[in-house]
Amino acid sequence: MSGKLTVLVTGASGNQGGAVARALLAKGHHVRAMTRNADSPAIRALVEAGAEVALGDFKAPESLRKASEGADTAFIMTTPFEAGLEEDTRQGMVGTSAAADAGVGHIVFSSVASVNKHTRIPHFESKWPVEQHLPELGVPWTISAPVWFMDNFVGPWYLPGLKEGKIVMPMPPDRKLQQVAVSDIGAFVATVIDGREKHFGKRYDIAGDELTGEEVAAILSRATGREIQYQSISPDLIRADNEDFAMMFEWFNAVGYSADIEGLRKEFPEVGWHGFEDWAKEQDWDAALKG
Repeated sequence: MSGKLTVLVTGASGNQGGAVARALLAKGHHVRAMTRNADSPAIRALVEAGAEVALGDFKAPESLRKASEGADTAFIMTTPFEAGLEEDTRQGMVGTSAAADAGVGHIVFSSVASVNKHTRIPHFESKWPVEQHLPELGVPWTISAPVWFMDNFVGPWYLPGLKEGKIVMPMPPDRKLQQVAVSDIGAFVATVIDGREKHFGKRYDIAGDELTGEEVAAILSRATGREIQYQSISPDLIRADNEDFAMMFEWFNAVGYSADIEGLRKEFPEVGWHGFEDWAKEQDWDAALKG
């Protein structure tokens, strides 16, 4: 451990940033949770756990620089699902540059697995210019690049279907997909920040399990106590609504993620990596599927 560090965590009110913040607090680090809304329930919960609040907005670079001042490390994450792909790239460039300008000693950037393999998936590719920008900043950096989230199955994409006893995905039932628990992303990032020097200049694709749609359905059937059926559809059926996601599933079907799951478990045992069944057993399915 590098000693107690002050870490700026952007996206702290969201699932991934919140997981990073909680994991850092558990390791005894000082968390500066950046947010636009200090009154959000997620931020209030982090404050109760010991975090400091820093008001900041990616649309206001000076606020990012100010939030970064005095921090040892900055965790920078952005999303293309709010303001679009170009804004996702711009915010990543602005956020990492602001942290560097403020003199932080380590930047951890949240990207997506396989971005460096030029997938042509728009919401993957929006991260690539930021990855290329990092070495130009003159600040030690590390890239955390997670695969598909296990937690997607308790989100708005899949909960409605689960309530009806099915998972509908544009993938063949026997095609494997690498997945990772969001809590493991938080634990992994906290571990990288903890042992910072040995992770400088490295890029990590991170995953905790790899399984087929049929296997997912079987595990969720056991975890929920309900029969869950897997239904495969063509990516073309979602293309009209979301070309980006259609391209992603086509890539999943043809290529797919290639994180070294066994290697990650050996190199980072302290993360406590979840298999999908482990993750599923921890969910409150009665509450999630209520109604």
